[in-house]
Amino acid sequence: MQINSTGMKKIYLTGAIFLILFPPACAQDAAQLKSLSTGMTIEGITELVSFLSLPNDALVREDIKKNVEWLTAAFRKRRFTTEILETYNTPLFLAERKFEGAERTVLFYMHFDGQGVDPSKWYQDDPYKPVLKEIQNDEWITIPWDNMNRGFDPEWRIFGRSSSDDKGPIIMFLNAVDIIDSEFGGKSQINLKVILDGEEEKGSQQLPPAVEKYRDKLLAHFMIINDGPIHVTGRPTIVFGGRGLVGINLTVYGPRTAQHSGHYGNYAPNPAFMMSHILASMKDREGRVVIPGFYDGINIDDETLAILRGVPDDPVTINEVIGISEPEKVGRFYQESLQYPSLNVRGLQSAWIGSQVRTIVPDIAVAAIDIRLVPEVDPDRLVRLVREHIGAQGCYVIDREPTEEERLTRSWIVRFESAGSARLPFRTEINSEIGNWLTTAISTGTGEEPVVVRIMGGTVPIAPFISALDIPAVLVPLVNPDNNQHGPNENLRIWNFTNGVQTFLSIMLF
Repeated sequence: MQINSTGMKKIYLTGAIFLILFPPACAQDAAQLKSLSTGMTIEGITELVSFLSLPNDALVREDIKKNVEWLTAAFRKRRFTTEILETYNTPLFLAERKFEGAERTVLFYMHFDGQGVDPSKWYQDDPYKPVLKEIQNDEWITIPWDNMNRGFDPEWRIFGRSSSDDKGPIIMFLNAVDIIDSEFGGKSQINLKVILDGEEEKGSQQLPPAVEKYRDKLLAHFMIINDGPIHVTGRPTIVFGGRGLVGINLTVYGPRTAQHSGHYGNYAPNPAFMMSHILASMKDREGRVVIPGFYDGINIDDETLAILRGVPDDPVTINEVIGISEPEKVGRFYQESLQYPSLNVRGLQSAWIGSQVRTIVPDIAVAAIDIRLVPEVDPDRLVRLVREHIGAQGCYVIDREPTEEERLTRSWIVRFESAGSARLPFRTEINSEIGNWLTTAISTGTGEEPVVVRIMGGTVPIAPFISALDIPAVLVPLVNPDNNQHGPNENLRIWNFTNGVQTFLSIMLF
């Protein structure tokens, strides 16, 4: 059911009725594509439920293998050729279909692995047994799947791991291909290549060497990444970049072992306080990084500023959603803040709290830091600046456990480790061939002008494709912004499923 401003509800009927009302011969305008997409929704959701029922934690190789087998059957059913690209770790899945008369090839990137689950945090028996829910008295209540047979409410949601991130978009893509075959004579304006990652949620460390190894198989004119949520306005969204990511782990040392706070408080240095001083020295009270040179190279000109202000964000709503009174002052508004590298403490740990609290001076304090990267910055340089800044605070910075001699002769000992290689940022010019084509195609096929985002805050592991294949890339996100991706009770709104199929049709037809 769809609830409008007057509270009226409209039941969307099954696909057969829609095809009667809107014959395929005139199905190329936005209204017709919407009708065709809606008509396929029940069939598509059925296939999605089957796919979601396969556990997909990348750490469990047998589960990933079963997902690959499922994908192989699903894509071959649509006349794709498929291939497993072996890597030193989790293999990649490649599918390809060529269309007569299509001159360009587009490589679509999605992933079929998901974050791990803690079933105790989910409001259902099993995160891998998807359930259908509707809002009743401001609560999500499970309803029978048989309700779909009588029509569906686009506000209903499918709850299950990877429903939005990222199995839902894969099924949307396949449904769009089904419509191409059944209603458009199997004709697409583009050839289709699809690369599906089974290790995205674990960092995709296998991607860079794999892209180099299989470069010839992956060659395309453009690349589209289908991951993440659309803009909160519900309009189609095109994102022209993503920030990168590099991590740092800090360990500050106090006494060799935790000490009684009565005997040694005021005597043994407390590493929690030491860590607090170090972290607080990195930012001012308004959230700006004060490490010299951290923001060097960022230039927001008038043209860029106009693009950023063109995104219809509502700062009041953003603040209400995340529960803050005012934002940090790195940028003047949300989109501008994303154009700068960020310095974030993503985790802190020292001793015990809550029911486990103890009256002790801790032995260590640990901080996990992430830096979100933008194309203008060098990740190695930023990591070096942070390390040098810590040293300038009078700390003894090392990259290992301190020796006994160091414990007895040095104070303010900090172990500094850069947590793995950086995931690099990317950004494609908005006024480019791919940008102009996608904006026109999606506008034509959906009837709405898309929201254009210069760079998103999150990170996707596609920089190796851009550098190795020398192709421009953009993101076309499809799922609802409140989908709880990575967390318990991940969900996909049925409206977004239908709209995602329509968006894929727009890309394939125009």
